[in-house]
Amino acid sequence: MISSPTRYLVFFQYFGTKYSGVMETSNGQSIVGVQNYLQKAAQNLKPIVPIKFCISSRTDTGVHALCNSAHLDIQRAPGKPAFNEKQLIYSLNYHLRPEPIRILNAYRVANSFHARFSALSRTYVYRLLMGCTHHSEIPVFERDLCWAPVGGHLNVPAMQDAAQFLLGTHDFSTFRSLNSETPFQSPIRTILQVDIRPSSGLLSHHYEHRGLEFWELKFRSRSFLYRQVRRMVGALVAVGQGKLAPHHIKELLEIKDSRAFPSNAMAPPSGLFLKSVEY
Repeated sequence: MISSPTRYLVFFQYFGTKYSGVMETSNGQSIVGVQNYLQKAAQNLKPIVPIKFCISSRTDTGVHALCNSAHLDIQRAPGKPAFNEKQLIYSLNYHLRPEPIRILNAYRVANSFHARFSALSRTYVYRLLMGCTHHSEIPVFERDLCWAPVGGHLNVPAMQDAAQFLLGTHDFSTFRSLNSETPFQSPIRTILQVDIRPSSGLLSHHYEHRGLEFWELKFRSRSFLYRQVRRMVGALVAVGQGKLAPHHIKELLEIKDSRAFPSNAMAPPSGLFLKSVEY
C-alpha cells in the first residue's frame, strides 16, 4: 500500500544576483531560477513522485529574499516514515551547499494548505544608499545589495509625504510593468504599510567618515503587481531628487496607465528584498 504524500511549508532565503528569478526555468538556459536548485536538492530525498515547490511569491532576476516560502509534497517509499522538520531542513541544505540558497524553517501542514493563496500578506524592503556621487563609492560589500541613486542625497521628508498617497486601496495600473498575466490580473491592490527609515549597512561603522547613509523603504500588502514595488521606489526616489513633487504620485495613480510612468524611473532589482510572507 502506497502511503499518502506529506505536505510541508518551507521558508527559504537566497542571494538573487546569479539567478533568473525564483521561478523554475527550462534547464537549457544559461541562468536558471532558484526553484530549479530547490527541486534538484529535493530529488536527493528519493521521493516516489518528483517533488515540486509551489512558490508563494515571485521575485525577478537580481532580486533577493530574506525569507520566501513554498509548499511541497513528499511521498516516500512504502514503510518509510515522513521526514520530521529538522531532517528536511538539514537534508535540503546539505544538497544546496554550493548555492547561496538556504532553507530556514519547515512545518508540516494540511494537504489543503497553499503557500501562495493562504498567505495573508507579503513585506518587501528596498535598500537605498545616499551620499555616493559616483558608483565607484559604493562599498564593495554592498555591491548588488542596494541602489545608490545618482546625485548623492535625497529629500527624504518629501519622499515620506509622497509615500502616503500609495497607502490604501488603489488602481495601481501606472505602477505595474506589463507581462503575459496583465490581461487576467486586477490592478486593484491594497498597500497596508509604507515606511521610509534610516537603516544600517554591512560593516558601515567602518566607513562612517565617508558620510554614507543607508535607508530602507518597506512595503506590505497581501499581493503586488509585476514590478510594482520597483516602480513605487523609483517614483519616490524621483520625488527625493526633485524630479517629481509629492502630489505627482497621486496624479500617477489617477492616470491608471502603465505608459504614463516616467521613463527610466524604475528602481533596479539589486536593492529589493522579499522580507517575509505572513500566514
